[in-house]
Parts: sequence; structure tokens; C-alpha cells
Amino acid sequence: MTSQTLAQRRRTQAPVGDNDRSKPSARPLRPTGFPSSVPAPVPAPIPPAAASPCPAPAGPHGTASPARLAPEGPSAAAEPSGPGPARHPRTPFPPGAHDVLLTELCSILFTSLSRSDQCRKGMQYLRGLLETEGRKSIRNIAALLGKPASEQNLHHFICSSTWDWIPIRRALAHYLAGAAAPQAWVVQPMIIPKTGQHSVGVERHFFPTLGQVLNAQHAIGVWAASEELSTPVNWRLHLPEAWLKDDLRRSQVSIPDEAGVETLGECVTEACLETTTGWGLPVRPVVLDIGESQAMTIFGKLHAHGVPLLARVGGDLRLSVLDQALPASGSRPQPALRIMSLAKDLRRLVPGREHGREHGPQAAPRAVPAATVRVGLPAPSIPGAPGGELLLLGIGEEGGHWPAELWLTNLTAVPPATLVRLSRLTGKVDRDFTEIADRVGIRDFTGRSFSGWHRHVTLASAAHAVVALADRRERPA
Repeated sequence: MTSQTLAQRRRTQAPVGDNDRSKPSARPLRPTGFPSSVPAPVPAPIPPAAASPCPAPAGPHGTASPARLAPEGPSAAAEPSGPGPARHPRTPFPPGAHDVLLTELCSILFTSLSRSDQCRKGMQYLRGLLETEGRKSIRNIAALLGKPASEQNLHHFICSSTWDWIPIRRALAHYLAGAAAPQAWVVQPMIIPKTGQHSVGVERHFFPTLGQVLNAQHAIGVWAASEELSTPVNWRLHLPEAWLKDDLRRSQVSIPDEAGVETLGECVTEACLETTTGWGLPVRPVVLDIGESQAMTIFGKLHAHGVPLLARVGGDLRLSVLDQALPASGSRPQPALRIMSLAKDLRRLVPGREHGREHGPQAAPRAVPAATVRVGLPAPSIPGAPGGELLLLGIGEEGGHWPAELWLTNLTAVPPATLVRLSRLTGKVDRDFTEIADRVGIRDFTGRSFSGWHRHVTLASAAHAVVALADRRERPA
């Protein structure tokens, strides 16, 4: 079983609660250097800190202690994250530990909120995500905060209010572009197992990489990622056709009229394009590691929009060899695995850093074998497939079989060492999802509405950013 599949299993397996309670599970995803056809990145301006109606965050009104996705309720108990060794308990952060960053970030993110009470509730919710014990449900957050934030008021703020989450996500992305210098926009599917049928978008899915059928919500996240930190900045919830064709179900969870039927690949494409081309952000490659069956359809559509891409692909993808150094050049299309096997003699050791607690940004790079081959896609093979030259990247394992991974990119002027470093950002996002995003309750929304889900994951993304930025500031230079 590959390390990728093991990571996906860890993100998906978790105890199932009652009555549509959320449960953990997800999947994640990486650049620098651009071909001449891709515009060089321009540092994104940080939005001016306009006068904000938000007051400074009040101090905590309770204490917190370790817990992990327990059944919702006042007596919520601590639980591990599922079968296998947990990396850490779902421990809340100490009260007041992030006050400085919380104040700074809220003054920027909440400028689009027109009322001071909305800003106050937004900061209360963020504090609750950081400091609440157990599941980060509205009920548990209200219990932590006490009288200033009643459960009814917080429920209305998340589920029934009219504030738009898109300006907050866009402000977060611009802030990170200036403060954290992301190397890539990384695409990560997120799976949220459920026990009931009433949460928006929930349906039984078969997940090939997991070999399981799960009753779950399926969302796509776009992350700002670098070797130092990664943070989600945008989300798109995939809505199955059964939900969109049922007027009663749509009305019960307030799915907007403009939401139409789309495939999972179209969902990924729209999330990427909204973030990378619609928000005025710096040009960075999009790294896709979302499953081989969807990869090339998405690759073709994003390539057509001029998006720089690095996508993990399967060994059976048929490609035309354009590289004169290989004997298969000019012959019929060959499977990617065979092409890279023929390129075995082109391998070179390149630095490839692993991320983790023991591998900080100053860690010495670990060499891995890598090779690139100039290829093209047979024109009729995939509708909308990119024409022209692409690069097939093969990455090996030290002392392991060749190739261990295959990637396709339109970054034809980028050296293999840089491409390998970009591909490794998927591991950084995976770890940050487990160690931060799940810890602040990214999958803990227990309501049913479309808007409530989006507001919750937006504020959970902001809470993730607070933790990630604080961790970076605390590291020794």
C-alpha cells in the first residue's frame, strides 16, 4: 500500500457520531520558477487595513482540555482520531495563546462585515475554534464563551445570517500572499463522513483510493502552501445531482438557485479558477493530487485557462514521447510508466525535503532520484487536452522501485529539483490538515445548511491561519 493511500485512510477513518454529526477525513496537495509562457509572479498587495467595526477580542470565558470529535453535547468526551497511531490528541490551544495574531487577522478579514456585532461574533467563533474542548460545534463554542455568546446568537450568525464568506476568504488569501509567500496553490479534497442523510450534499460515495463506500460530504479545498506553512483559503462543496434535482431537499438546506449540477472534476476546476484567476492573487502553480481518474480532465481545462500546473498521474496514461533521448521517441503513444522506465538512465539525484516535526524548514534536503521526459498528449485522447510540449516527471524512492510517482506539468522550463520540491508540498498540506485544520474543527460543522457549512469552514480556515502563522513566528530564525 502506498504512503499516499495510507495518509488518505488516516484522514478518513474516525468514529462516527449520531444524528448527522461530522467526522474527520480528507485528502490533500504544491511551485517556483515559470516557463516563458507563464507570467512571472507579482507580489500580491495586502488589502489596506480599512477602519474596521470590529472590537478587540474579549478574553476567554472558560477553559479547555483535550478532546477529539466526540459526540456533541455538554458531556463530550475525548476520543482518538481513529484506528492506528494518532499523531496527537485533538488538544485545544491554551486560552489567550493567539490573542495578538487573532486581533491582527480579524482586523483585516472582517472589513467586509458591515456591523460591529457580526465582527464580535466572528472573533468569538474563531476563539471558540481555537480553545473549545472536543468537537467545535456551535453548542460547545457557546458553552466555552459563556454569556456573551449564546448558542442561539451564534447559530444565527453561522447558519442564518446574510454575511458573505467570499470576501473573507479572498482577504485571507491576499494576507497570506503577502505575509507567507506561498510557492503554490495546492488542491486538496476533503471527505466528511456522516451518519445521516440530511446534511447538505451528503451521499454514499465509493472512494477508490480508500477502497471504501462512505456516507459523506465531499469538498474541494485550495491551499496556499510553502515549505514553512500551508493554509486553506477557498472551499467548494460538491453537490450530487440527487440533491440538486430535488426541490424539497434544496429548500431545506438553502442551496442557492444558481448552484447547478457539476462533476467532481468541474468542482475542482471551478474552485481553482475562482481562487487563482478571479481574486487577483500572484501567479503560482496549481498542484493537483486528487486521484488519477480525474486528473487529466482537470489538467486540460486549467491548462486552457493558462494556469501553471503540476498534476500527479497514473502509469497507464498514454503519452507521445517527444524527447529524442529515448528510443520510444516518435513512436505510438506509450503508457507513462513504460516511458519513465525507459528513462531510467536519465535519473539524477535531486534534493527532496520531507516535512514533519523533525524536518523543519532548515532541515537538510534528502536526495531522491528524478528524471523528466518531454512528452505530448495524443490529440483525440482527452477532450480539451493541452497541445504542445509537456514534461513527464518521475520520482523514485531511495533504495526503492522506479518510478514511485509520476507527475505531468506544463512548467517545461522548471528544473526537476524544483518540481520535486513542489510535489513534496502535498505532504506538508497533509500534515497541516491533521495537526491544525482538524484540530480547529474544519470538519466539525453539525448543521445542515449550505451557507452554514461555508461560513464554518471559512472561519475554521482563518483559525488554521492563526495557528500556522503563530507557529512560524515562534520558530528560531
